[in-house]
Amino acid sequence: MRGLVHELTLLQERDGWLSEPELAALAKRLNVPLHRLESLSTFYTHFRRTPPKRVEVAVCRDLSCAMAGGGEAAERLRAALAGRDDVEVREVSCIGRCDRAPVGCVGHDVVSMTEPEAVVAIVDGRRPDPEVRERPDWGEAEVYRDPADRHGTLRAALLSERPGLSETIVDSGLRGMGGAGFPTGRKWTLVAKEPATPKYVICNADESEPGTFKDREVLRDLSHLVIEGMTLAGYCIGAESGWVFIRHEYEPERVAVQAAIDAAYAAGALGQNIFGSGFNFELKVFVSPGGYILGEETALLECMEDRRGEPRNKPPFPGVEGLWNKPTLFNNVETFAHLTGILHHGVEWWRSLGLGDHAGHKFISVSGDVERPGVVLVPMGTTLRELLERCGGMRDGQELIAFAPGGASSNFLPPDRLDVAIDFGTLEAVGSMLGSGAVVFVGASSDLLEAGRNVTRFFRNESCGKCVPCRVGTEKAVKMLERADDISDDQHRELKELHATLARTSICGLGQVALGPLLSILKNFPAVHERD
Repeated sequence: MRGLVHELTLLQERDGWLSEPELAALAKRLNVPLHRLESLSTFYTHFRRTPPKRVEVAVCRDLSCAMAGGGEAAERLRAALAGRDDVEVREVSCIGRCDRAPVGCVGHDVVSMTEPEAVVAIVDGRRPDPEVRERPDWGEAEVYRDPADRHGTLRAALLSERPGLSETIVDSGLRGMGGAGFPTGRKWTLVAKEPATPKYVICNADESEPGTFKDREVLRDLSHLVIEGMTLAGYCIGAESGWVFIRHEYEPERVAVQAAIDAAYAAGALGQNIFGSGFNFELKVFVSPGGYILGEETALLECMEDRRGEPRNKPPFPGVEGLWNKPTLFNNVETFAHLTGILHHGVEWWRSLGLGDHAGHKFISVSGDVERPGVVLVPMGTTLRELLERCGGMRDGQELIAFAPGGASSNFLPPDRLDVAIDFGTLEAVGSMLGSGAVVFVGASSDLLEAGRNVTRFFRNESCGKCVPCRVGTEKAVKMLERADDISDDQHRELKELHATLARTSICGLGQVALGPLLSILKNFPAVHERD
C-alpha cells in the first residue's frame, strides 16, 4: 500500500519539507485534488510546510522530561546556540524516551539535554558514539531461547486439525495491554465471526503517551513474537494481510521490526502457503506521520486510508467495519507478544506467572523521580512499592509524594496506595487505571500541580480538533491554569464541570480523560491548591 501519506513522507524525506510547488506537482502526478494533500500536510505533526533550518533539535516538553528540567535544558541549549541561524530548537510532544529524561532528538539520534555542549557537537556534525546496549534477559516473555526455534508456535497451529486459538486466548483471560484493557479472546472471537472479507490485522505500535515506552523495548528485542502473534491472529480470524503501525520517532525499532519481518519471510513464516499449510499472510510496516491521536484505533484507520487522523463515531467498531470498511483486528505490541507465549505454553503457564489470584506478567515503563528508570517485566499482582524498589527507589532518597500508575492519562495516587497490586481491577478499585502500563513517580523535588498542568497542556496540544468540546474545553482549561499560580475553589468547580462535559460529549478517549489527571491531583492532594 503506497498511498498519499506515504508519498508525502517520501517527499519530505527528499526535500526536508513540503513546498507548494512540490505539492502541486505531486497532486498532478497522483491525479488527486491538491486540497487533499494540503489537508493531510497541515494536520500531521511530522510534516513541515516551511523550510527547515540545517539542523533541528526536537526537545521533549512533556511530563517525565519536564520533571527532569527539560524546559530549563532547552533554554540552556538555545543560549549555547545563540547567534546561529542554521539551527532550530523546537519543543515537541513526548518522543518515547522518558527513561532518558530530559531528552531530545537530532534527526534519529537521541541526545541527552543535560549537556548542551554535547548536543552542540552533534549539531556540528560530530556523531555520537553508537549506543552500547546490552539486551536484557526478558525471562519467560522470550518464548524461544534458541532463535532456530522461532515461529514454532505458528507451525504447530497451522499443522493442527483443531488449533482452538480463540478458545485458548479466552480461557487465559488476557486483556489488551495498550490502555483500554478489552478482553483479547472476546475481540478475536467477534472478528472471526464477521462474514465480510477480506479481513485485516493491525498492530498498534503508535506508543505516544507521556511516560510510556515499554512497547519500544518489546519491538526492539521481541519483534519476532509480535509478528508471530499477528500471523496467528490472522489465521484465527481469517485475515491474510496485516500492518505494524509504528510512530516515526521509533526509527531503530522500525528497523528491528522490518528485520524480523524479513527473517520471517525467509523462514517461510510469512507470505504464501506458510509452512505448506495453504494459509497466506502478508505483513508490512506503516510509519505514522505523527500525532498522539493516532493511538486511537479509528483515527489510525483514517490515517491509513489517507485522511486526517480524526476518530470516527462508534458503532460500527473496527471489528465490524475497520480498514476500508472491512473487519479489522487491533491489538497492541505487548498483547501480540504475550499471545505467542500463551499459545505456545498454554493457559496454565500464563496463569502461573502471576502472584496470588493474578494471572500473567506485564511490561511496565517506569520514569519520573526514580533512581533507575526503564522497562521492567513483573508478575501481575506485584505491588507498586515492589516496583519502585526494583527501580532503586526514589532518586537521591527524596520523598515520594504521588504517582500515576497508568501513563499520563491515569489519575494520580498518593503514596499510601503503593501497596496496591498491579492489575486492571485493583487499580480501578482505587480510582485510577493500569492504562498504558506506565508508572510515573513524582518526588518532593517536583511541583505536583505543575505536573498536572503539563499533562493538561499535552492533551490540549494533541487534540485533533474534531470535537468542539475537546478542542475548546482543553484550551479553556489550559488558559485557566496559566492565569495564576494557584487554583481557586471557583476554578476547581469550573474544571470539574468542564471535565464532566468533555467526558460526556467527546468522541474519543482523549477528551474524555484530558482533565482527569489534573482533577485527581486537586482531589487527592488538596494542599497543592489550598490558600493560606
